[in-house]
Amino acid sequence: MPSTDQYDRIASDIRRPGVEPEDGVLNVRELIRHATLAASSHNTQPWKFHILQDSVSILPDFSRRCPVVDPEDSHLFKSLGCATENIVHAAAAQGFSADVRFTPGEDRVAVALYRDTAARVTDLYRAITRRQCAKTMYDGTSLGALELKKLEEAGAGRDVRTIMLLAEAQKEAVVDYVTRGNIAQLTDRAFRDELVAWIRFNPAEALRTGDGLSGRTTGQPALPTWLAKRMIGLALTPKRQAQTDAANIRSSAGVAVFVSTRDDKAAWVETGRSYERFALQATALDVRTAFINQPLETPSLRPAFESWLNLTGDHALLMVRFGHGPTAPFSLRRSIDDVILPE
Repeated sequence: MPSTDQYDRIASDIRRPGVEPEDGVLNVRELIRHATLAASSHNTQPWKFHILQDSVSILPDFSRRCPVVDPEDSHLFKSLGCATENIVHAAAAQGFSADVRFTPGEDRVAVALYRDTAARVTDLYRAITRRQCAKTMYDGTSLGALELKKLEEAGAGRDVRTIMLLAEAQKEAVVDYVTRGNIAQLTDRAFRDELVAWIRFNPAEALRTGDGLSGRTTGQPALPTWLAKRMIGLALTPKRQAQTDAANIRSSAGVAVFVSTRDDKAAWVETGRSYERFALQATALDVRTAFINQPLETPSLRPAFESWLNLTGDHALLMVRFGHGPTAPFSLRRSIDDVILPE
């Protein structure tokens, strides 16, 4: 059975730094590799890539959707936005600019690439291979004004803005909503079954699939899958998860809510781009991030949460906590060849 050392070696290779371009020729496989390092719900990696001479299209892979937690595929399209944002920065590092367009009805993000002498390597590009969702406790320290400004600016997009919740009272309100969300989700058998289906309980299973929620990333002990699935009912309880999330939120410097004026596929893609940019900027600043989307994923809670945020006509589409803290082992990714469509 593969060991944690083997897991870590392969995870490290997946996250290896980018290679320098040769003679101005675009290395498309490097673009796709960087794109696949983007965030996705449950690490489902629900994307396919179609490569043409001067463009890359990112398409949804609906075989990897999560119909219980994400019935409208909102998270799925946000994941496409995250992958798109990585391509934009990876292309710039090779001296190419990107024109991103999402056409309603086609369910694809088209990224046109063209040579640009002004395009260059940035800190956000360097952060792609190091970005992760660090689901551990943080150290409770505050961020400086400049750090917060950079994060808020990075999280702004077309019709997307970021609400920064920094006060203790605001974080306690988020704790309450997340707790209620955990109770609603983890008492739902269909939600639990879907979540467990994406958990990888040992390095062998994680390496076999190259996706999912690996226990290695959260410090969980490796167990045979058959045994872990029998024991999961004892560990994955609403009360225990609520306690863990409450402690994690309270240890964070703040919470960021990504808000859009629209709630459709184009807005979801744009929100994904904004989040990924925020996460890359956080990584460049040595700041951790982790999703806490329970209030937004629970239909009975979302309207009240948006009302608490004083949103009038706007929509809360993503939420993360952030702060200083330790890194964690990296999650895995599938082979590039598995996600590239034939010409």
